[in-house]
Amino acid sequence: MGKQNLTMAQAIIRFLMAQHVEADGETHPFFAGLWGIFGHGNVGGIAQAMQQYGPDFRYFHGLNEQSMVHSAIAYAKAKNRRQTMACLSSIGPGATNMVTGAATATINRIPVLLMAGDAFAERVQAPVLQQLESEHSQDVTASDAFRPVCRYWDRLNRPEQAITALPEVMRVLTSPADTGAAFLALPQDIQTYAFEYPDELFRKRVWSIPRNRPDIRLLEKAAEWIRQAKSPLIVAGGGVRYSEAFEALRRFAEATGIPVAETHSGKGSLNYDHPLSLGAMGVSGTRGANEIGQTADLVIGIGTRFTDFPTSSKTAFTHPDVRFININVFEMDAYKHAAIPLTGDARATLDELLPLLRGYQTAAAYRETAARHNREWDAEVERLYDLTTKPLMAQSRIIGSVERSSAPDDIVVASAGSLPGDLLKLWRCRSGLSYQVEYGNSVMGYEIPGGLGAKLACPASEVYVMIGDGTFLMMGSDIVTAIQENVKIIVVVVDNSGYSSVGRVSEQVGSEGFGCHFRKRGTGGWYDGETMTVDFAKVCEGYGAKVLRAETPAELDDALQQARAASVTTCIYVRTDWHERVPGYSTCWWDMATAQVSENQGIDAARKDYEANKGRQRYLMLPQGNAE
Repeated sequence: MGKQNLTMAQAIIRFLMAQHVEADGETHPFFAGLWGIFGHGNVGGIAQAMQQYGPDFRYFHGLNEQSMVHSAIAYAKAKNRRQTMACLSSIGPGATNMVTGAATATINRIPVLLMAGDAFAERVQAPVLQQLESEHSQDVTASDAFRPVCRYWDRLNRPEQAITALPEVMRVLTSPADTGAAFLALPQDIQTYAFEYPDELFRKRVWSIPRNRPDIRLLEKAAEWIRQAKSPLIVAGGGVRYSEAFEALRRFAEATGIPVAETHSGKGSLNYDHPLSLGAMGVSGTRGANEIGQTADLVIGIGTRFTDFPTSSKTAFTHPDVRFININVFEMDAYKHAAIPLTGDARATLDELLPLLRGYQTAAAYRETAARHNREWDAEVERLYDLTTKPLMAQSRIIGSVERSSAPDDIVVASAGSLPGDLLKLWRCRSGLSYQVEYGNSVMGYEIPGGLGAKLACPASEVYVMIGDGTFLMMGSDIVTAIQENVKIIVVVVDNSGYSSVGRVSEQVGSEGFGCHFRKRGTGGWYDGETMTVDFAKVCEGYGAKVLRAETPAELDDALQQARAASVTTCIYVRTDWHERVPGYSTCWWDMATAQVSENQGIDAARKDYEANKGRQRYLMLPQGNAE
């Protein structure tokens, strides 16, 4: 057995370079490179190793640790979790900057490897610069903040510990069910320590991503329930995308006549113009999806966590005897709502379930109802896309211009604020991967680094980043990174002088948008002075981007054409009307806790409305109906 004398940092990079994945007969490297910001916690370790192994393992120069992780997440999403990137920070604040990114990856179940410098293992220097001390243990540092937001966490206090830790990292990252953020705390001295590592650690290893199958008896039971259903509904989530089950879902829906609604992660599971496509489900849902959801006697969840948005805080499915079948690789999600748990890969499960339903199809009238909803919703989208408002454009008109300028395989990226909800309702997907909106964590600041990651993953596609003024102020600096990497993205900055999304929620609870408008502090102590004016176009220009301004629909359409023709990152600045919003449809409701007592009459009225809606909620646990 041969050995190689390497520092632990060198061994880690060599190991990452050797890892490959195989799925459906295709094999490729798992890591596309490493994002990093160097500091005293890693400059002599991982940074030195990256320099040593040079362009064979691509290094990306990050500007913000959180945004590095966002770019890695977006890259992995666009690659359907079959390839990802690693991210490196120094000790202390550099590390804790990545915590939000780690939570975003784990909540969305996206694989990303995070590594951070840590305090000296030998401790003689302690406390070092930026070290968080605990009086209860000398083994606690800022790195421990990652424990609750990562699927795997480890601190390597000896160089040989990398031999057993690194395969565990790969086990988690390549797991269809257990994936998320993996984190390694790397004491800055141990990174530089040498060890005689076995050659086997650096040989090419191929990790197979399996298509797990559910139990045949449960498949048969699920088929029985489907045959009994009169008004079944499919809710398609991210599992459809990550298992590449688009065609399998289409075949299943067409053969059975079961209409399909979608979550954020599942949007694009069925093309928008398919007669069985109902579009978005829940709070940000379409009228058709929500109306059919209210009468569905069977809900088939495919790769969804059933969060509060698609379930309208558990008010979406109101049939008294509604039952659930859940197809999911993650066992916890498969069991939700007392469902028949089909724990397995979405594509494989649909392909095995369909033959058991031979001869079954929903009634013609039910299928026609779905097709009618599909046609009517397309007309509603057209109405909103052509909405005329003055002096400022409606946000729906802006979305319409962006969509109409795009090609089927182009990508739209957004995350927080009102844009994701409007995009979920309106954006008409013509391909499965065109919608890359992050909403599991709804993290502000994801948009531009997310667009950069998506573009790195899909260089042939135009990537449209749609970002509001509030989240732009959180993290707009990755325009610089895009320019540094010679990567072109189109950034549409939508300015409504505040936080319109949470402003709507504030109005819902009776607080009248308090703290949500960008205004100067007035003489009375409140933020009721003149509206703040930020020249976002000049900010983008200062970052080095090509900048276009649009004040009218015609100017916006022209700017989008110019942006498509450009070879460099281009930002389009457009103002929009705070008050002109895409409405909610049907009886969807989001549970937003409202003060029980108040001196504000508006809040008292909102509380009465809240209590009325609260009575509509249900646990969706129906043991008598589901325990047969």
